[in-house]
Amino acid sequence: MRDEALLKLLKTVKQQSLYPNEIIIVDGSTNDATKTMLKNNDFANLNYYKVNENERGLTKQRNYGVKHVANNSDVICFLDDDVLLEQTYFKQLIETYKDYPKALAVGGYITNEVQWKKASENALIDANTYGYDGWLREEPLRYRVRRYFKLLPDEFPGFLPSFSHGRPISFLPPSGKIYEVELLMGGVSSFKKEVFKMQQFSTYFEGYGLYEDADFSLRLAKKGKLYVNTNARLEHHHAQSGRPNLFKYGKMVVRNGWYIWRVKYNSPSLKSKLKWHFTVLLLIGLTFINALKSKNKYGLIEVAGRFMGWLSLSVNLPKSQ
Repeated sequence: MRDEALLKLLKTVKQQSLYPNEIIIVDGSTNDATKTMLKNNDFANLNYYKVNENERGLTKQRNYGVKHVANNSDVICFLDDDVLLEQTYFKQLIETYKDYPKALAVGGYITNEVQWKKASENALIDANTYGYDGWLREEPLRYRVRRYFKLLPDEFPGFLPSFSHGRPISFLPPSGKIYEVELLMGGVSSFKKEVFKMQQFSTYFEGYGLYEDADFSLRLAKKGKLYVNTNARLEHHHAQSGRPNLFKYGKMVVRNGWYIWRVKYNSPSLKSKLKWHFTVLLLIGLTFINALKSKNKYGLIEVAGRFMGWLSLSVNLPKSQ
């Protein structure tokens, strides 16, 4: 349901210094707008598939697409339809596999969501600033509050802490370096084709599929190396169409968050369990305050979803697939 966003993406694919051998569009739209758009625009090596209701949903459509990849392909790249690639995006990804032959997966780097600056020699880092590898960015409020309650992540960005709620890839700086991680963003990811002989995307994550990328990459990280190349650059422009309602989204934040936490930590300590639950409640409280401050009160619907998702864990825990 994002034909306009997809067209913008495909135009940046067309300009790539390393053009893909094959482009697969797996369309879960309930209308034909995307199909019509592709008929009216010419993109080389493009194969289009329209799936029915039973095959609709992020993880199902990714698994469907993998089955249709050409036999002579070595690397499969996944892109969300609301991103825009810099000209060397694919070139940088593929070169990473050459430089790191044991890599099973390589992720790209989103450039337009966080403002970083190079740290000066005498730079002072306070509670409002986050620093990593010689770069500085603003520390978000939720982490400043978590610091006060001694709930900051106990892992580097891109790794899942003992009580989950870690720092995502956006906390890695635009240094031009390649960083080892265990969490990749699904919409800017790539994998060796052989990976899909070992595992598929879990159908537990139906529909919108929040955190399906964390589940997949955490399972894969137990089998080999994953990296993020900060030179494989692109922009992410959030398209609102096709997203779930805020109540359902809020429930997914909590329930899917619990699920992926247990993918890595099957039997967390009591301390980690308490810290996970306390962090969930703290983030619900911050979301509630932000919703009250906002002119748009729809955020309260997400708060209700998060709280109901948390309560539901006491009677109905997510079951692994």
